[in-house]
Amino acid sequence: MNKKLWLTYGMLTFATATWGSAFIAGKYAVQSFEPATVAFFRFFGAVILLIPLMFVMEKNRQKPNLKDYGLFAVLGLTGIALYNIFFFLASKHAPVIKSSLFIASNPVLIVLLSALFLKETITRNNVIGLAIALSGAFFIITEGHLLSLFKLGFEPIDFVLMGAVVSWALYSVVGKVVLKKFSSVESTTYAVAFGTLFLMPFALAETSWQDVQQATGTTWFAIIHMSVLVTVVSFVMYYNGIKEVGAAKASIFINVMPVSAVIMATLFLGENFTAAHAIGAALVLSGVYIGTNPRLFKKKQAEKLVKNEIA
Repeated sequence: MNKKLWLTYGMLTFATATWGSAFIAGKYAVQSFEPATVAFFRFFGAVILLIPLMFVMEKNRQKPNLKDYGLFAVLGLTGIALYNIFFFLASKHAPVIKSSLFIASNPVLIVLLSALFLKETITRNNVIGLAIALSGAFFIITEGHLLSLFKLGFEPIDFVLMGAVVSWALYSVVGKVVLKKFSSVESTTYAVAFGTLFLMPFALAETSWQDVQQATGTTWFAIIHMSVLVTVVSFVMYYNGIKEVGAAKASIFINVMPVSAVIMATLFLGENFTAAHAIGAALVLSGVYIGTNPRLFKKKQAEKLVKNEIA
């Protein structure tokens, strides 16, 4: 495996692991603001950083046409505005186990949509790796009690959770189309700018100036963390990963998110790290390795053929 590919995989791991910290930061931020307002401030802060970054990094930028702006608007609507509204609504009204389960199933839909609309080749390794990583994510979410999944009945909030999954899958797949013409920095900047505009009416409706003045230092620190690391750095890295290895393969790394969320909850919120979490983390990492290593089974098959010929 070449160095560039290792760097891409390292960036995807860092990006998705950083997203896990959003669960912790978000928990502090919603103590002062409503969910849509937290999302608005997060992306407003991010776009302030992204615009100058884009001008510095992309000297020879292409001017977007009307169709490009339409695609950027779709990205902003799906991955920035709708996903965050659905996600925070669900985190407020649905059990954590159910919310986490739906979010963890995201890569499956991304793989299917990538195969259907982007004509990406889905290999056996991708499928095996995805299945193992997904089982690891489920193991972490249910703390080893997989049967508890069957006890969760269907509720109206499940439509909201489905909305979150579909929104992120569309964001990843449409993003691949945009990345054929624009860089990861440009794509992220335009998507976040449109998403911030879509979130603004919700923030204005649910937040007063008094709420802003009374927000704690911890809340603002959490929002700054989500703006800089979780959004600017991680989104650019994730989009770069999609550009280099495709949406299907990049989506396997999403399963790293629950692993990092559990580790950070243990460190910062004092939650227990159990044996089930360790097993789940091992499954996720194994799944990511298998799903991103196309020669793994081919190598073994080749060795078997050589042995048979010698015999």
